[in-house]
Amino acid sequence: MCGFCGFTGELIKKDEILEKMMDKIVHRGPDSGGRHTGDKIAMGFRRLSIIDLDAGSQPMYNETNDIVITFNGEIYNYQSLREELIAKGHVFKNNSDTEVLIHSYEEYGKGMLKHLRGMFAFVIWDSKNETLFGARDFFGIKPFYYAVIDGELVFASEIKSILEYPGFKKEVNKEALESYLTFQYSVLPETFFKGVFKLMPSHCLTYKNGGLDIERYWEPVFEADEEKSFSEFVEEIDAAMQDSIKKHKISDVEVGSFLSSGVDSSYVAACFKGDKTFTVGFDYEKYNEIDFAKKLSEKIEIDNYSKLISKDEYWDILPTVQYHMDEPLADPSAVALYFVSKTAAQHVKVALSGEGADEFFGGYNIYKEPDALKPITSLPRPIRKAAGAVAKAVPFKIKGKNYIIRGSKDLEERFIGNAYMFTQKDREKVLKTYTGRNTPQSVTKPFYDKVKDKDDVTKMQYIDIHLWLIGDILLKADKMSMANSLEVRVPFLDREVFSVARKLPKKYKVTKENTKVAMRAAANKYVPDMVAEKKKLGFPVPIRIWLREEKYYNIIKEAFESEEAKEFFKTDEIVKLLDLHKCGKEDNSRKIWTIYMFLVWHKRFFEAA
Repeated sequence: MCGFCGFTGELIKKDEILEKMMDKIVHRGPDSGGRHTGDKIAMGFRRLSIIDLDAGSQPMYNETNDIVITFNGEIYNYQSLREELIAKGHVFKNNSDTEVLIHSYEEYGKGMLKHLRGMFAFVIWDSKNETLFGARDFFGIKPFYYAVIDGELVFASEIKSILEYPGFKKEVNKEALESYLTFQYSVLPETFFKGVFKLMPSHCLTYKNGGLDIERYWEPVFEADEEKSFSEFVEEIDAAMQDSIKKHKISDVEVGSFLSSGVDSSYVAACFKGDKTFTVGFDYEKYNEIDFAKKLSEKIEIDNYSKLISKDEYWDILPTVQYHMDEPLADPSAVALYFVSKTAAQHVKVALSGEGADEFFGGYNIYKEPDALKPITSLPRPIRKAAGAVAKAVPFKIKGKNYIIRGSKDLEERFIGNAYMFTQKDREKVLKTYTGRNTPQSVTKPFYDKVKDKDDVTKMQYIDIHLWLIGDILLKADKMSMANSLEVRVPFLDREVFSVARKLPKKYKVTKENTKVAMRAAANKYVPDMVAEKKKLGFPVPIRIWLREEKYYNIIKEAFESEEAKEFFKTDEIVKLLDLHKCGKEDNSRKIWTIYMFLVWHKRFFEAA
């Protein structure tokens, strides 16, 4: 919807500083801008007008002008909240969800958060108490960054705004790089910019008299209901989704929908009753979902707009993508999301998308692994550990070797999320400076500790909700859509949908044959069987093929041998990864891409400065 930025304190030239910060996020809100400056606060806002087009401008104030808010997102239950607050005596000046947040804060304080349903990041300045209160939504759909600089709090929807604040020293956080090489995204609370932090999902902050207090206000809890029947769950899922899609369509502008060949976006597109869907693909049959999406659009009688991405377009846009991402992200599908957002933005201001279905309903193919590994994981731990050690010692590839090695490990050892690029040993081999801090398992342990009593699939979902969903899936959804001044809404990532999903027993999530079992059954009411049962692809990208072509091999090699690369990596080791991939001896495509995306990001933020 929008973007905000600001800072506390009594700096001179506040307006000038704020304007520079706002300019960096104009893409998030090209329709208008607004500012509030006081003795101890400066708040800036860029608006993409979607609800209450005439009166929804920000910053927004209460009746006495002593409370002011900047807010990015949408509150889907704002109309019912508004009625409740009016009944309690609050007087409203407009019909926006932003004003509902102001009066909710007046009525409930930080307790307001438990009343909200939606996606949000906001900052409220209470001038009477000289207190700043901020919060980020339950699942991390909307971003929120902050830094404490010279004793003052600086905050923004994107890091690039914070970089404009006087006194901020731009420095790469090398600990973030180590973890990134394993996870393919920035996984730590402290970002790639030293001193800049993410406010994590379902957390709020209070800043007063130079003191910063951060607390968690909500947690996702899984509690399987083994008594309820499959058909009952299917009906509950569908009822929750229909309600969520209806709420997510609330807008004063037209709403469209992304559409791939998968069940998640197809379910949303088939139910949202809009006029337009949007799809992208590549000029390779295996990597092109356009034909499939067009056939589905015809069946559900919705117009489909598509974009075929050429190789040159893909490679040329990489620096722009990494700039908008703020931190390096090595997910190749981010570029596809950039182009589908660009295509959609030519027709609509808002698009629905299918993010969150896999984490909530058990959709990733890796979630089948606990069942697949049972023949070895059911063995006594010492025996399977010994078998794993023997398999690992075999110096050549044999059928079943990786199966035995993975089965010999506890889930907590082998699963850190949907991506596992570099092991600790691998990253030590390629990094010029290696600290060994923040092992993958040290990152995941706090989350595993909270679900000790759950089945393995639920544990994997819990890890993905707290790491993969936030660091990869939602990061690219927000940043790639907002780069094109498009708001993406995600109906699966709704508290009421989660309240159903959290109760699903494992057997209704994953079987040996399929994933998202109950959710697929719900979707099957609206989409053809060929979609409901289709294997998950996401946005497939032919990176592996491209990196073996001379042109793109040379582009990567030049980057790997650059002075910039030498600052962080042992260049002989990373070039070796590239050469082994090119000659077909190993598939190192994802490792190569992880390093290359970091270098593209670094060049854009540090070399171009």
